[in-house]
Amino acid sequence: MKRGAFLGWLMLAWVLLPGSAALAEERITVAAAADLHQAMDQLAAAYQTEHAGSRVDVVYGSSGTLVTQIEQGAPFELFFSADSSYPQQLVDHGKAGGKPIPYAVGHLVMWSASIDMRNVQVADLVQARFGRIAIANPQHAPYGKRAEQALRAAGIWEQVQPRLVFGENIAQTAQFAQSGNVQVGLVAESLVLASPSKGSYAPVPASLHEPLRQSFVLTRRGVGNTLAEDFARYVQQAPARAILARYGFSLPDGADH
Repeated sequence: MKRGAFLGWLMLAWVLLPGSAALAEERITVAAAADLHQAMDQLAAAYQTEHAGSRVDVVYGSSGTLVTQIEQGAPFELFFSADSSYPQQLVDHGKAGGKPIPYAVGHLVMWSASIDMRNVQVADLVQARFGRIAIANPQHAPYGKRAEQALRAAGIWEQVQPRLVFGENIAQTAQFAQSGNVQVGLVAESLVLASPSKGSYAPVPASLHEPLRQSFVLTRRGVGNTLAEDFARYVQQAPARAILARYGFSLPDGADH
């Protein structure tokens, strides 16, 4: 075989290799707050359906834990937080590729698998009949921080502290409530709406805690990544907002178009 023909076949074989650069699918990894689990799964699936050859992998956790991982070099191109302070922290520390972008407003609820929570007020949780109460760890979970604020605002923080059970993130906190390991969980409404066993829940008044204004940010790793930047645009468009709305999220201020 002539040298030119051989080289041609060699190049063709390389192109056809499953792992070759020519056929490599575009792929990003997104870090997302645990309250987004089902909603973000649907967002990623919908995006991939519309963009053949693209793959969006998602890693879930508490916002504080994820931001620490990003600052330590974790390979995430985008970070979706359950509040705006953690994305801003990445900006302040030079780990982000732009300003935080609001994408949703989350809602905190009291959820129980065994108790009728209709008409229950936060202050009522001081009663012994509500048993153990789960909240996410306020140290690194925005929903846990808001739960603590609500319990303090209701004047019952000190009384209920001995009965509190702390989840590593809001998803684990919801699991505690869903399984019946605790009688009540202060959890994200998005996770209650996604649960196959709805149980009973009541809203925590927004007046009792700081708003859960949720923002995302492109990380330094994501800067210049076409797929990451396109997915960031996608989550701000109407189809993505419709998915978020199905899980109880509200639009952030100014995002009504």
